[in-house]
Amino acid sequence: MPDLEGFTGRLLRPGDAGYDDARAVFNVMVDRRPSLIAQCATTQDVQRAIAAARQDGLPLAVRAGGHSVAGMSLVDDGVVIDLRPMCAVDVDPEARIARIGAGATWAMVDAATQEHGLATVGGRVSTTGVAGLTLGGGSGWLERSHGLSCDNLVAADLVTAAGELVRVDEATQPDLLWALRGGGGNFGVVTALEMRLHPVGPEVYAGLALYDPADGRTVVRALRDFHASGGPREAGLAVGYLAAPPEPFVPEAWHGRLVAAILGLWNGPVDQGRAALQGLLGAATPIVDLFGPLPYAQFQCLIDDPPGLRNYWTADYLDDLPDEAIEAFCAYSDRTPLAGAQSLLVPWGGAVAQVTSADTPMANRDARWVVHPFGIWEGAERDAEVIGWVRESHGLFAPWTSGGVYLNFVGDEGQERVRAAFGPNYERLVAVKTTWDPDNVFHGNQNIEPAPAVTA
Repeated sequence: MPDLEGFTGRLLRPGDAGYDDARAVFNVMVDRRPSLIAQCATTQDVQRAIAAARQDGLPLAVRAGGHSVAGMSLVDDGVVIDLRPMCAVDVDPEARIARIGAGATWAMVDAATQEHGLATVGGRVSTTGVAGLTLGGGSGWLERSHGLSCDNLVAADLVTAAGELVRVDEATQPDLLWALRGGGGNFGVVTALEMRLHPVGPEVYAGLALYDPADGRTVVRALRDFHASGGPREAGLAVGYLAAPPEPFVPEAWHGRLVAAILGLWNGPVDQGRAALQGLLGAATPIVDLFGPLPYAQFQCLIDDPPGLRNYWTADYLDDLPDEAIEAFCAYSDRTPLAGAQSLLVPWGGAVAQVTSADTPMANRDARWVVHPFGIWEGAERDAEVIGWVRESHGLFAPWTSGGVYLNFVGDEGQERVRAAFGPNYERLVAVKTTWDPDNVFHGNQNIEPAPAVTA
Protein backbone atom coordinates (compact mmCIF):
# COMPACT_ATOMS: atom_id res chain seq x y z
CA MET A 1 0.00 0.00 0.00
CA PRO A 2 1.45 3.41 -0.99
CA ASP A 3 2.05 6.04 1.66
CA LEU A 4 -0.48 8.41 0.02
CA GLU A 5 1.94 11.31 -0.22
CA GLY A 6 0.27 14.59 0.69
CA PHE A 7 -2.55 12.95 2.66
CA THR A 8 -3.61 15.41 5.38
CA GLY A 9 -5.90 13.19 7.45
CA ARG A 10 -4.95 10.15 9.53
CA LEU A 11 -3.85 6.79 8.11
CA LEU A 12 -4.38 3.73 10.27
CA ARG A 13 -3.05 0.23 9.59
CA PRO A 14 -3.32 -3.01 11.57
CA GLY A 15 -1.29 -2.67 14.76
CA ASP A 16 -1.54 1.14 14.90
CA ALA A 17 -2.93 2.80 18.00
CA GLY A 18 -6.58 3.61 17.34
CA TYR A 19 -6.96 1.09 14.49
CA ASP A 20 -9.39 -1.20 16.32
CA ASP A 21 -11.52 1.70 17.51
CA ALA A 22 -11.59 3.12 13.99
CA ARG A 23 -12.80 -0.15 12.45
CA ALA A 24 -15.58 -0.67 15.01
CA VAL A 25 -19.06 -0.22 13.55
CA PHE A 26 -22.57 -0.17 14.98
CA ASN A 27 -23.21 -3.89 14.39
CA VAL A 28 -20.63 -5.91 16.34
CA MET A 29 -21.43 -8.97 14.24
CA VAL A 30 -19.27 -7.25 11.63
CA ASP A 31 -15.58 -7.81 12.42
CA ARG A 32 -13.44 -6.94 9.40
CA ARG A 33 -9.81 -5.92 9.18
CA PRO A 34 -8.99 -3.39 6.47
CA SER A 35 -5.42 -3.01 5.22
CA LEU A 36 -5.83 0.74 5.61
CA ILE A 37 -8.34 3.11 7.16
CA ALA A 38 -7.96 6.51 5.50
CA GLN A 39 -9.58 9.09 7.75
CA CYS A 40 -10.03 11.85 5.19
CA ALA A 41 -9.89 15.50 6.16
CA THR A 42 -10.40 16.93 2.65
CA THR A 43 -11.79 16.05 -0.74
CA GLN A 44 -8.20 15.73 -1.96
CA ASP A 45 -7.63 13.05 0.70
CA VAL A 46 -10.57 11.11 -0.74
CA GLN A 47 -9.09 11.38 -4.22
CA ARG A 48 -5.69 10.15 -2.97
CA ALA A 49 -7.27 7.18 -1.15
CA ILE A 50 -9.25 6.09 -4.22
CA ALA A 51 -6.18 6.35 -6.43
CA ALA A 52 -4.04 4.36 -3.99
CA ALA A 53 -6.60 1.58 -3.67
CA ARG A 54 -7.03 1.31 -7.43
CA GLN A 55 -3.27 1.34 -8.01
CA ASP A 56 -2.87 -1.69 -5.76
CA GLY A 57 -6.08 -3.39 -6.88
CA LEU A 58 -7.57 -3.28 -3.38
CA PRO A 59 -11.31 -3.28 -2.62
CA LEU A 60 -12.85 -0.08 -1.26
CA ALA A 61 -15.47 0.65 1.38
CA VAL A 62 -16.86 4.05 2.35
CA ARG A 63 -17.67 4.79 5.96
CA ALA A 64 -19.51 7.67 7.59
CA GLY A 65 -21.88 6.78 10.45
CA GLY A 66 -21.05 3.07 10.32
CA HIS A 67 -24.72 2.09 10.72
CA SER A 68 -24.89 -0.25 7.72
CA VAL A 69 -26.36 -3.35 9.34
CA ALA A 70 -24.71 -5.52 6.68
CA GLY A 71 -21.31 -4.04 7.50
CA MET A 72 -20.86 -2.32 4.15
CA SER A 73 -18.82 0.40 5.87
CA LEU A 74 -15.90 -2.03 6.21
CA VAL A 75 -13.89 -4.37 4.01
CA ASP A 76 -11.32 -7.07 4.75
CA ASP A 77 -7.82 -6.51 3.30
CA GLY A 78 -8.82 -3.33 1.51
CA VAL A 79 -9.14 0.42 1.99
CA VAL A 80 -11.81 2.13 4.06
CA ILE A 81 -12.45 5.76 3.15
CA ASP A 82 -13.50 7.12 6.54
CA LEU A 83 -15.38 10.40 6.09
CA ARG A 84 -16.05 11.14 9.75
CA PRO A 85 -13.57 14.05 9.96
CA MET A 86 -15.50 15.78 7.15
CA CYS A 87 -18.52 16.67 9.26
CA ALA A 88 -19.05 20.43 9.03
CA VAL A 89 -22.66 21.64 8.84
CA ASP A 90 -23.36 25.10 7.38
CA VAL A 91 -26.92 26.43 7.41
CA ASP A 92 -28.31 29.14 5.16
CA PRO A 93 -31.57 30.01 6.94
CA GLU A 94 -32.69 32.42 4.22
CA ALA A 95 -32.32 29.91 1.39
CA ARG A 96 -33.35 27.07 3.77
CA ILE A 97 -30.44 24.94 2.64
CA ALA A 98 -27.88 23.06 4.75
CA ARG A 99 -24.51 22.10 3.34
CA ILE A 100 -23.44 18.99 5.19
CA GLY A 101 -20.11 17.19 5.26
CA ALA A 102 -20.56 13.51 4.43
CA GLY A 103 -19.14 12.46 7.80
CA ALA A 104 -21.84 14.24 9.81
CA THR A 105 -24.46 12.44 11.87
CA TRP A 106 -28.07 13.46 12.19
CA ALA A 107 -27.48 14.75 15.73
CA MET A 108 -25.02 17.28 14.29
CA VAL A 109 -27.43 18.36 11.57
CA ASP A 110 -30.43 18.65 13.87
CA ALA A 111 -28.46 20.76 16.36
CA ALA A 112 -27.32 23.15 13.64
CA THR A 113 -30.63 23.52 11.83
CA GLN A 114 -32.78 23.80 14.96
CA GLU A 115 -30.93 26.98 15.91
CA HIS A 116 -33.01 28.48 13.08
CA GLY A 117 -36.22 26.51 13.69
CA LEU A 118 -35.50 24.37 10.64
CA ALA A 119 -34.93 20.68 9.91
CA THR A 120 -34.79 18.22 7.08
CA VAL A 121 -35.98 14.62 7.11
CA GLY A 122 -33.45 12.74 9.23
CA GLY A 123 -33.17 9.22 10.55
CA ARG A 124 -34.86 7.96 13.68
CA VAL A 125 -31.49 7.30 15.34
CA SER A 126 -29.38 10.40 15.82
CA THR A 127 -26.00 8.63 15.49
CA THR A 128 -26.80 7.49 11.94
CA GLY A 129 -24.65 9.03 9.21
CA VAL A 130 -26.35 11.62 7.01
CA ALA A 131 -24.75 10.45 3.75
CA GLY A 132 -25.56 6.75 4.00
CA LEU A 133 -29.12 7.33 5.12
CA THR A 134 -29.85 9.96 2.45
CA LEU A 135 -28.25 8.13 -0.46
CA GLY A 136 -30.16 4.98 0.49
CA GLY A 137 -33.51 6.75 0.73
CA GLY A 138 -33.88 8.15 4.22
CA SER A 139 -36.96 7.21 6.26
CA GLY A 140 -37.68 9.40 9.29
CA TRP A 141 -40.37 10.96 11.45
CA LEU A 142 -40.87 13.92 9.11
CA GLU A 143 -41.31 11.83 5.96
CA ARG A 144 -45.10 12.15 5.69
CA SER A 145 -44.69 15.93 5.81
CA HIS A 146 -41.63 16.38 3.61
CA GLY A 147 -40.82 13.10 1.85
CA LEU A 148 -37.76 10.93 2.39
CA SER A 149 -34.31 12.37 3.03
CA CYS A 150 -33.32 11.72 -0.58
CA ASP A 151 -36.24 13.83 -1.80
CA ASN A 152 -34.65 16.77 -0.01
CA LEU A 153 -31.21 16.31 -1.59
CA VAL A 154 -30.70 19.25 -3.96
CA ALA A 155 -26.97 18.92 -4.69
CA ALA A 156 -23.86 16.93 -3.85
CA ASP A 157 -20.10 16.92 -4.32
CA LEU A 158 -18.93 13.53 -5.57
CA VAL A 159 -15.51 12.01 -6.24
CA THR A 160 -15.70 9.50 -9.06
CA ALA A 161 -13.82 6.24 -9.45
CA ALA A 162 -11.45 8.11 -11.77
CA GLY A 163 -10.73 10.62 -9.01
CA GLU A 164 -12.66 13.49 -10.59
CA LEU A 165 -14.55 15.90 -8.34
CA VAL A 166 -18.03 16.47 -9.77
CA ARG A 167 -20.69 18.97 -8.75
CA VAL A 168 -24.06 17.21 -8.94
CA ASP A 169 -27.30 19.18 -9.21
CA GLU A 170 -30.28 19.53 -11.51
CA ALA A 171 -28.44 21.94 -13.79
CA THR A 172 -25.15 20.07 -14.13
CA GLN A 173 -25.79 16.33 -13.72
CA PRO A 174 -29.54 15.63 -13.50
CA ASP A 175 -29.25 11.88 -14.18
CA LEU A 176 -26.61 11.44 -11.52
CA LEU A 177 -28.62 13.47 -9.00
CA TRP A 178 -31.62 11.27 -9.74
CA ALA A 179 -29.51 8.18 -9.08
CA LEU A 180 -28.15 9.57 -5.80
CA ARG A 181 -31.70 10.07 -4.53
CA GLY A 182 -32.00 6.50 -3.29
CA GLY A 183 -29.50 4.59 -5.40
CA GLY A 184 -26.93 4.40 -2.61
CA GLY A 185 -23.16 4.79 -2.77
CA ASN A 186 -22.84 3.09 -6.15
CA PHE A 187 -21.63 6.04 -8.20
CA GLY A 188 -18.74 7.57 -6.26
CA VAL A 189 -17.84 9.00 -2.88
CA VAL A 190 -20.16 11.83 -1.89
CA THR A 191 -18.14 14.27 0.21
CA ALA A 192 -20.83 16.91 0.82
CA LEU A 193 -24.61 17.13 0.51
CA GLU A 194 -26.93 20.10 0.18
CA MET A 195 -30.31 19.47 1.75
CA ARG A 196 -33.56 21.38 1.63
CA LEU A 197 -34.79 22.57 5.05
CA HIS A 198 -38.31 23.12 6.39
CA PRO A 199 -39.76 24.96 9.40
CA VAL A 200 -39.93 22.41 12.23
CA GLY A 201 -40.22 22.96 15.97
CA PRO A 202 -38.15 23.84 17.82
CA GLU A 203 -40.84 22.24 20.03
CA VAL A 204 -43.11 19.48 18.77
CA TYR A 205 -45.77 17.25 20.30
CA ALA A 206 -43.95 13.95 20.48
CA GLY A 207 -43.05 10.99 22.61
CA LEU A 208 -43.81 7.38 23.44
CA ALA A 209 -46.85 5.62 24.88
CA LEU A 210 -46.58 2.04 26.20
CA TYR A 211 -49.43 -0.47 26.38
CA ASP A 212 -50.08 -3.97 27.68
CA PRO A 213 -49.42 -6.27 24.69
CA ALA A 214 -52.86 -7.73 25.35
CA ASP A 215 -54.13 -4.40 23.98
CA GLY A 216 -51.76 -4.52 21.00
CA ARG A 217 -54.42 -5.45 18.46
CA THR A 218 -56.61 -2.56 19.61
CA VAL A 219 -53.69 -0.15 19.32
CA VAL A 220 -52.64 -1.35 15.85
CA ARG A 221 -56.23 -1.20 14.56
CA ALA A 222 -56.52 2.33 15.94
CA LEU A 223 -53.39 3.42 14.05
CA ARG A 224 -54.70 1.70 10.89
CA ASP A 225 -58.04 3.49 11.21
CA PHE A 226 -56.30 6.81 11.95
CA HIS A 227 -54.70 6.50 8.49
CA ALA A 228 -57.72 4.99 6.75
CA SER A 229 -58.14 8.02 4.47
CA GLY A 230 -54.43 8.71 4.27
CA GLY A 231 -54.20 10.46 7.61
CA PRO A 232 -52.80 13.90 8.35
CA ARG A 233 -49.36 14.57 6.91
CA GLU A 234 -48.29 16.14 10.19
CA ALA A 235 -48.50 12.75 11.91
CA GLY A 236 -45.18 10.89 11.84
CA LEU A 237 -45.92 7.77 13.87
CA ALA A 238 -45.15 4.09 14.25
CA VAL A 239 -46.49 1.23 16.32
CA GLY A 240 -44.15 -1.35 17.73
CA TYR A 241 -43.46 -4.10 20.24
CA LEU A 242 -40.37 -3.87 22.45
CA ALA A 243 -39.05 -4.55 25.91
CA ALA A 244 -40.08 -1.83 28.36
CA PRO A 245 -36.95 0.02 29.48
CA PRO A 246 -35.95 -0.12 33.16
CA GLU A 247 -36.47 3.61 33.57
CA PRO A 248 -38.12 5.54 36.43
CA PHE A 249 -40.98 6.64 34.16
CA VAL A 250 -42.00 2.99 33.59
CA PRO A 251 -43.76 1.15 36.46
CA GLU A 252 -41.24 -1.28 37.93
CA ALA A 253 -43.55 -4.26 37.37
CA TRP A 254 -43.17 -3.69 33.61
CA HIS A 255 -39.38 -3.34 33.47
CA GLY A 256 -37.97 -5.67 30.81
CA ARG A 257 -41.38 -7.03 29.81
CA LEU A 258 -42.83 -6.96 26.31
CA VAL A 259 -45.05 -3.94 25.64
CA ALA A 260 -46.81 -2.49 22.63
CA ALA A 261 -46.02 1.12 21.84
CA ILE A 262 -47.02 4.13 19.80
CA LEU A 263 -44.14 6.50 19.14
CA GLY A 264 -43.58 9.50 16.94
CA LEU A 265 -44.45 13.16 16.58
CA TRP A 266 -46.89 15.73 15.26
CA ASN A 267 -45.12 18.14 12.93
CA GLY A 268 -47.15 21.22 13.75
CA PRO A 269 -48.38 23.32 16.69
CA VAL A 270 -48.24 21.44 19.98
CA ASP A 271 -51.89 22.10 20.88
CA GLN A 272 -52.97 20.90 17.46
CA GLY A 273 -50.99 17.71 17.89
CA ARG A 274 -52.38 17.06 21.36
CA ALA A 275 -55.93 17.34 20.03
CA ALA A 276 -55.27 15.32 16.87
CA LEU A 277 -53.62 12.39 18.65
CA GLN A 278 -55.77 12.26 21.77
CA GLY A 279 -58.17 9.63 20.44
CA LEU A 280 -55.42 7.46 18.99
CA LEU A 281 -53.30 7.46 22.14
CA GLY A 282 -56.42 6.73 24.21
CA ALA A 283 -57.57 3.77 22.11
CA ALA A 284 -56.40 1.60 25.02
CA THR A 285 -55.31 2.57 28.51
CA PRO A 286 -51.57 3.18 28.37
CA ILE A 287 -49.16 1.87 30.99
CA VAL A 288 -47.43 5.21 30.57
CA ASP A 289 -48.02 8.10 28.14
CA LEU A 290 -44.93 10.26 27.59
CA PHE A 291 -46.34 12.32 24.71
CA GLY A 292 -46.00 16.03 25.29
CA PRO A 293 -44.15 19.16 24.22
CA LEU A 294 -40.56 18.19 23.43
CA PRO A 295 -37.68 19.88 21.58
CA TYR A 296 -37.44 18.28 18.15
CA ALA A 297 -33.68 17.65 18.43
CA GLN A 298 -34.21 15.93 21.78
CA PHE A 299 -36.96 13.73 20.39
CA GLN A 300 -34.66 12.69 17.56
CA CYS A 301 -32.43 11.00 20.16
CA LEU A 302 -35.29 9.27 21.99
CA ILE A 303 -34.85 5.76 20.57
CA ASP A 304 -31.09 5.77 20.01
CA ASP A 305 -29.76 2.25 20.44
CA PRO A 306 -26.35 1.87 22.03
CA PRO A 307 -23.43 0.62 19.93
CA GLY A 308 -21.71 -2.65 20.76
CA LEU A 309 -24.69 -4.95 20.14
CA ARG A 310 -25.48 -7.59 17.53
CA ASN A 311 -27.94 -6.53 14.82
CA TYR A 312 -30.03 -8.27 12.17
CA TRP A 313 -32.81 -6.42 10.33
CA THR A 314 -35.30 -6.86 7.53
CA ALA A 315 -38.36 -5.10 6.12
CA ASP A 316 -41.20 -5.40 3.62
CA TYR A 317 -43.75 -3.07 2.07
CA LEU A 318 -47.43 -3.80 2.68
CA ASP A 319 -50.09 -2.64 0.21
CA ASP A 320 -52.85 -2.83 2.80
CA LEU A 321 -53.45 -3.66 6.45
CA PRO A 322 -56.65 -5.69 6.78
CA ASP A 323 -57.61 -7.27 10.07
CA GLU A 324 -55.91 -10.51 9.03
CA ALA A 325 -52.60 -8.68 8.53
CA ILE A 326 -52.99 -6.98 11.90
CA GLU A 327 -53.56 -10.34 13.55
CA ALA A 328 -50.46 -11.75 11.82
CA PHE A 329 -48.36 -8.76 12.90
CA CYS A 330 -49.51 -8.87 16.52
CA ALA A 331 -49.21 -12.66 16.86
CA TYR A 332 -45.70 -12.45 15.40
CA SER A 333 -44.79 -9.49 17.63
CA ASP A 334 -46.09 -11.26 20.74
CA ARG A 335 -43.10 -13.60 20.22
CA THR A 336 -40.55 -10.77 19.97
CA PRO A 337 -37.29 -11.98 21.57
CA LEU A 338 -36.69 -9.67 24.51
CA ALA A 339 -33.57 -7.74 25.47
CA GLY A 340 -33.39 -5.74 22.29
CA ALA A 341 -35.47 -7.07 19.42
CA GLN A 342 -38.27 -4.85 18.17
CA SER A 343 -41.09 -5.13 15.68
CA LEU A 344 -42.19 -1.89 13.98
CA LEU A 345 -45.06 -1.03 11.68
CA VAL A 346 -44.67 2.36 9.99
CA PRO A 347 -47.42 4.10 7.98
CA TRP A 348 -46.18 5.63 4.75
CA GLY A 349 -48.22 7.84 2.46
CA GLY A 350 -48.43 11.61 2.54
CA ALA A 351 -45.39 13.23 0.94
CA VAL A 352 -43.65 9.84 0.65
CA ALA A 353 -46.12 8.84 -2.05
CA GLN A 354 -46.06 12.17 -3.90
CA VAL A 355 -43.02 11.40 -6.04
CA THR A 356 -42.55 9.51 -9.27
CA SER A 357 -39.78 7.60 -10.98
CA ALA A 358 -38.72 10.92 -12.50
CA ASP A 359 -37.77 12.11 -9.01
CA THR A 360 -36.10 9.05 -7.47
CA PRO A 361 -35.17 5.50 -8.48
CA MET A 362 -36.93 3.99 -5.47
CA ALA A 363 -39.93 1.91 -6.53
CA ASN A 364 -43.20 1.25 -4.69
CA ARG A 365 -43.28 4.66 -3.06
CA ASP A 366 -47.07 4.29 -2.87
CA ALA A 367 -46.73 1.47 -0.30
CA ARG A 368 -49.19 2.00 2.54
CA TRP A 369 -47.14 0.41 5.35
CA VAL A 370 -43.63 -0.80 6.10
CA VAL A 371 -43.18 -3.74 8.45
CA HIS A 372 -39.72 -3.68 10.00
CA PRO A 373 -38.67 -6.36 12.50
CA PHE A 374 -35.13 -6.02 13.76
CA GLY A 375 -33.05 -7.89 16.28
CA ILE A 376 -30.64 -6.12 18.62
CA TRP A 377 -29.08 -8.41 21.18
CA GLU A 378 -26.02 -9.49 23.14
CA GLY A 379 -24.23 -12.82 22.85
CA ALA A 380 -23.56 -15.01 19.82
CA GLU A 381 -25.39 -17.86 21.56
CA ARG A 382 -28.68 -16.10 20.72
CA ASP A 383 -27.94 -15.62 17.01
CA ALA A 384 -30.08 -18.47 15.74
CA GLU A 385 -33.03 -17.51 17.93
CA VAL A 386 -33.15 -13.83 17.00
CA ILE A 387 -32.16 -14.14 13.34
CA GLY A 388 -34.69 -16.94 12.90
CA TRP A 389 -37.45 -14.74 14.34
CA VAL A 390 -36.56 -11.85 12.01
CA ARG A 391 -36.42 -14.05 8.89
CA GLU A 392 -39.76 -15.67 9.73
CA SER A 393 -41.51 -12.38 8.98
CA HIS A 394 -41.18 -12.71 5.19
CA GLY A 395 -43.42 -15.75 4.98
CA LEU A 396 -45.93 -14.48 7.51
CA PHE A 397 -46.57 -11.18 5.75
CA ALA A 398 -46.30 -12.48 2.17
CA PRO A 399 -50.08 -12.31 1.52
CA TRP A 400 -49.99 -8.53 1.89
CA THR A 401 -46.53 -7.53 0.66
CA SER A 402 -45.87 -5.75 -2.63
CA GLY A 403 -42.42 -7.25 -3.19
CA GLY A 404 -40.76 -3.86 -2.72
CA VAL A 405 -38.23 -3.08 -0.03
CA TYR A 406 -36.47 -0.11 1.53
CA LEU A 407 -32.81 -1.12 1.42
CA ASN A 408 -31.67 0.93 4.43
CA PHE A 409 -33.85 -1.31 6.60
CA VAL A 410 -32.26 -4.61 5.52
CA GLY A 411 -28.92 -6.37 5.53
CA ASP A 412 -27.37 -8.17 2.58
CA GLU A 413 -30.36 -10.08 1.18
CA GLY A 414 -29.06 -10.63 -2.34
CA GLN A 415 -29.40 -9.06 -5.77
CA GLU A 416 -33.06 -9.93 -6.20
CA ARG A 417 -33.93 -7.70 -3.26
CA VAL A 418 -31.78 -4.91 -4.70
CA ARG A 419 -33.69 -5.18 -7.97
CA ALA A 420 -36.98 -5.24 -6.07
CA ALA A 421 -36.11 -1.97 -4.38
CA PHE A 422 -35.86 -0.20 -7.74
CA GLY A 423 -38.24 -2.19 -9.91
CA PRO A 424 -38.45 -0.79 -13.46
CA ASN A 425 -35.92 1.93 -12.55
CA TYR A 426 -33.12 -0.60 -12.14
CA GLU A 427 -32.01 -0.52 -15.78
CA ARG A 428 -31.74 3.27 -15.74
CA LEU A 429 -29.56 2.98 -12.63
CA VAL A 430 -27.38 0.47 -14.47
CA ALA A 431 -26.89 3.03 -17.23
CA VAL A 432 -25.84 5.72 -14.73
CA LYS A 433 -23.55 3.25 -12.97
CA THR A 434 -21.95 2.25 -16.26
CA THR A 435 -21.25 5.88 -17.08
CA TRP A 436 -19.67 6.81 -13.75
CA ASP A 437 -18.24 3.54 -12.39
CA PRO A 438 -17.88 1.05 -15.26
CA ASP A 439 -15.38 -1.08 -13.30
CA ASN A 440 -17.66 -1.35 -10.25
CA VAL A 441 -15.03 0.13 -7.95
CA PHE A 442 -17.81 1.11 -5.56
CA HIS A 443 -19.37 -2.30 -5.02
CA GLY A 444 -19.32 -2.40 -1.20
CA ASN A 445 -22.98 -1.49 -0.95
CA GLN A 446 -26.42 -2.64 -2.08
CA ASN A 447 -24.75 -3.01 -5.42
CA ILE A 448 -25.95 -1.99 -8.84
CA GLU A 449 -23.69 -3.77 -11.30
CA PRO A 450 -22.57 -1.88 -14.41
CA ALA A 451 -23.35 -3.24 -17.84
CA PRO A 452 -20.68 -5.62 -19.19
CA ALA A 453 -18.06 -4.02 -21.37
CA VAL A 454 -18.69 -4.50 -25.08
CA THR A 455 -15.81 -6.23 -26.82
CA ALA A 456 -15.15 -5.97 -30.55
